[in-house]
Amino acid sequence: MTVPVLQLARVSKTYPGTPPVRSLLDIDLTVHSGELVAIMGPSGSGKTTLLNIAAGLDRPTAGAVSIAGHAVQSMSDRRLSGLRAYHLGVVFQQFFLLDHLSAVDNVAAGLLYRAVGSSQRRRAASEALEQVGLAHRAGHRANQLSGGERQRVAVARAIVGHPSVVLADEPTGNLDGQTGAELLRLLRELNVRGVTIVVITHDAQVAAAMHRHVALRDGRIVHDDGHPDAGRTT
Repeated sequence: MTVPVLQLARVSKTYPGTPPVRSLLDIDLTVHSGELVAIMGPSGSGKTTLLNIAAGLDRPTAGAVSIAGHAVQSMSDRRLSGLRAYHLGVVFQQFFLLDHLSAVDNVAAGLLYRAVGSSQRRRAASEALEQVGLAHRAGHRANQLSGGERQRVAVARAIVGHPSVVLADEPTGNLDGQTGAELLRLLRELNVRGVTIVVITHDAQVAAAMHRHVALRDGRIVHDDGHPDAGRTT
């Protein structure tokens, strides 16, 4: 039986201004363990805001967010950072690797907020690199890797702690077509092995590679083929 790993209930986000900007409006979204989800929409649809709120990097103006069963709206920033360390993996379009560190040390950095020793972190990092097909590049510095290899390192860093859910923000955006297709195959393989993945994208081909499709427009969910009633007005 699958369990909810990410839940947004009537989440809205408004940024102050004249006039105020409503980026999200009454978002209801539940992701269960084992899902492979695409959240898609054009520029300005609210995808980035949704990602930041789902990742605990921003807080909603209204509504409730739950990560792995933990309600986050009343958490302090410190507790929320701890929750992210144990339950969330995030992959960004820009990789965000440290060029002077080896691939294995970049991945091990994903466990710095956990109370584990350096040898255990490196062992887990080596296993994660093997999962993404980069064991043979573990000792190479990040600036010695291709774009596709750098993104695989970023994926390994996201999964090293066995999080409840991985959020990927336009993960193929900086890759050429062939390398991007290889990364999508990797994400699908990881999902088959049990990794829950949510991909934020504006690319229809990327979305097509996912199993469930959620469409945003003007800050609202207008389609969710995992939940047919989502976005339906009465």
